[in-house]
Amino acid sequence: MLQHPQEQDASLGTGRLAALHFKNATFKIGLSWPSLAAALGHPVEARRWAVLYLGSAKPHALAAGREVLALDRMGAALKDQDAALAEIEGVVILDGAWSQAKALWWRNPWVLKCKRIVLAPRRPSRYGRLRREPRRDSLSTLEAAALALSRLEGKPEIETALIASFDRLLARYRASRRAAAAAKHAPEPGDSP
Repeated sequence: MLQHPQEQDASLGTGRLAALHFKNATFKIGLSWPSLAAALGHPVEARRWAVLYLGSAKPHALAAGREVLALDRMGAALKDQDAALAEIEGVVILDGAWSQAKALWWRNPWVLKCKRIVLAPRRPSRYGRLRREPRRDSLSTLEAAALALSRLEGKPEIETALIASFDRLLARYRASRRAAAAAKHAPEPGDSP
C-alpha cells in the first residue's frame, strides 16, 4: 500500500485499515520510491507484481463479466486473463484521491514494469453520499483491496472481512456526525425553552 502524504489525514481514508488486515502487507507514505524493491524493503521481480490503477481505462467496456482485469501497456485487456492474473505474486495499491493516485503513478516509473490491473465492480461504493466519487466504478481503497485480493486469491472471506471493517468505520463516522449535529443544536444550560 503506497499512500499519498495528503491522504493520511483523510477522516474517511481506508488505506491503513485495509493494510492492517494482511500480515504480509507493507504500508508506506510518500510520493516516490526508486523501485518496487525499495518501496517494499526487500528484493522482488516487478514483472510478477501488479499495480491497481484505473487511470483512463473503462473497465466495464473491457470486463466481459470479470471484476478484476489485467491490462497491457496500452490499456487493453490482455487476451489470457486467467494466466495473467495467476502469475501475480503481489499487488501494489495506490491510496489517495484520484489526483493523488495519479501523482503516485506518474512519480514512480517502475510501475510500468508491473502488470496493471483494474476493477469492474458490480456494485457502487459503500460510501454512498458520504463521499462524492467521480465515476460509478469508484471504490474506497479498502473496497478495492477487498475486491482485488479476494478475486485473485479465490478467497471470498477476504472481501467479507474487509467490508465488515469498512461498514464498522462508516457506522462510527455517521454516529459521530449525528452526535456533533445534535450537540450543535442542543440548548445551552440555563437557556429557557
